[in-house]
Amino acid sequence: MIDLRSDTVTRPSKEMLEAMFSAQVGDDVFGDDPTVNALEEKAAGMLGKEAALFCPSGTMTNQVAINIHTRPGDEVICHKYAHIYYYEGGAIMRNSGVSVCLLEGDRGLIKAADIESHINPDDIHRPVTSLVEVENSMNKGGGSCYEYQSLVEIARVCNNHQLKCHLDGARLFNVLVETGESPKEYAKLFDSVSICLSKGLGAPIGSLLLGSKAFVKRARRVRKAFGGAMRQAGYLAAAGIYALDHNIQRLKQDNDRARCLGKLLSSLPYIENVLPVETNIVIFNLTNKITEKDFLGKLKDHDIHALPLGPQSVRFVTHLDFTDEMLANVEKALKKIGK
Repeated sequence: MIDLRSDTVTRPSKEMLEAMFSAQVGDDVFGDDPTVNALEEKAAGMLGKEAALFCPSGTMTNQVAINIHTRPGDEVICHKYAHIYYYEGGAIMRNSGVSVCLLEGDRGLIKAADIESHINPDDIHRPVTSLVEVENSMNKGGGSCYEYQSLVEIARVCNNHQLKCHLDGARLFNVLVETGESPKEYAKLFDSVSICLSKGLGAPIGSLLLGSKAFVKRARRVRKAFGGAMRQAGYLAAAGIYALDHNIQRLKQDNDRARCLGKLLSSLPYIENVLPVETNIVIFNLTNKITEKDFLGKLKDHDIHALPLGPQSVRFVTHLDFTDEMLANVEKALKKIGK
């Protein structure tokens, strides 16, 4: 089976499993799981933040951050396709009672000027703008990446207007292996950062929320209220430590394979267009010669699996379990579909 539905489908390697089985554990709710503590300290050091919190999912880290940075009735500014709004089950409203101001932006990327122009005035008829969120890389933008200077300008707007700024960096390391910037350079621009361990980094579960010590202390309480506190979580944290130690630089392979897929797709007669491929996500649109349902069905005939994103739109995501041999097999299958 060749699975291009998501980079969340990865499974722990033998070496990662060995690290998990040999982990020292305690009760993380009491703060005495040594492996969880080591993971949190390691991640905080890598991103130059004072503290980190291990959570079951990226949805939880994002939603915990929103809950802390806002009050019920406030408003969050984000792109209309931001994961926090589009893919998190209405959690912004359900969990925090917060509304959203949804911005347009090329391939999911929003600009400082647009943010500034949508900050609400001090008017009792309007919700209080309290938080700006950006996603890097941007999932529905085809893994698109912000230029660092654009993020600097967004951070400046937030500082000037006393707004908090959160980075959904679920695939941040896919970006950094391309740009060469350090995690600390990115993280210093934000009040909080979420990074995912269970996508291209290959851990079976988990994300980290990073910020100041005071922020993470509050986050620990919100995580508990959201039902996300775990006990002997060190077995999972060990996978996260292994991922951060061994699987960051290899993300470049995933990005390169995605670019190969993008180049191939662009040459096929039944492909209308392919979004620019910057990291490990390839989003493309089909011509009216074939529907997305029929296209995905033909892929399944070759035991290749992908996700539809809408009418005539499909997404491929590369990851550590997608090899060069698999890439060659996908190329053969795609060319056969066009015959």
